[in-house]
Amino acid sequence: MQDELLQFKVQKVWTLVDLPNGKRVIGTKWVYRNKKDERGIVIKNKARLVAQGYTQIEGINYDEVFSHVVRIEAIRLFLAYASFKDFMVYQMDVKSAFLYGKIEEEVYVYQPPGFEDPDFLDRVYKVEKALYGLHQAPKAWYETLSTYLLDNGFQRVKQKEDGIFISQDKYVTETLKKFSFTNVKTASTPMETQKHLLKDKDGKEVDVHLYRSMIGSLMHLTSSRPDIMFAVCACARYQVNPKVSHLHAVKRIFRYLKGQPKLGLWYLKDSPFDLVAYTDSDYAGASLDRKSAT
Repeated sequence: MQDELLQFKVQKVWTLVDLPNGKRVIGTKWVYRNKKDERGIVIKNKARLVAQGYTQIEGINYDEVFSHVVRIEAIRLFLAYASFKDFMVYQMDVKSAFLYGKIEEEVYVYQPPGFEDPDFLDRVYKVEKALYGLHQAPKAWYETLSTYLLDNGFQRVKQKEDGIFISQDKYVTETLKKFSFTNVKTASTPMETQKHLLKDKDGKEVDVHLYRSMIGSLMHLTSSRPDIMFAVCACARYQVNPKVSHLHAVKRIFRYLKGQPKLGLWYLKDSPFDLVAYTDSDYAGASLDRKSAT
């Protein structure tokens, strides 16, 4: 909690002032989160001070907002269209992003619970930069970032003339190394078509933390590898009580990745922007509910 408030001080997020007449104050609260490793052991405790969203009123505390959460399907569609239209695309990540965004509205928040100034208990903080939980935080951060990049001569990453290619081959290599699949026999497909996955109630149980960790790594990889999507989702159904048969199925996906580590999504610039789909209504079977998956 002290580290979080230190970031507020370093970034000059707010100043302690007397509340002007007629101004509303937004409440604050602490949000706690335990970061765990793949075995479920807590390795880091995090605390974040956020503004209470339900106390903010449109037109008073904020004017315009937009969501900063995006689905991977939207990213894929965006990349396909960007390649088709020859747009420039760039990506980056920033730690504690919202604490940098300057806000235009006049916003006041209560002092953090447990960290009130004993000499000025009646004072409130005037927010100068976006605080987590403020509705305008994503918009404020985007405007701050884009302005900074343009003012400092940043240039976009140059893409190939014939399209855009995204691949997670580096992540594949790291994942194979993490789970000791660097020296294994490869598989030609991510799932066996003749050996269906079942609940296997009488099967031998396996380490649930290891199983979930493997599934989590594979789910992250499906962003650029739709070839393993069906197999990963099928194995993900058994995370509550995984058995040896389920673990074997997951290991087969890793052995398939070992043989095909550099596959990715290629968005051709000159290809027509038409939707084409292929289906196999009974690939690997649907033995649990007898319903085909497409």
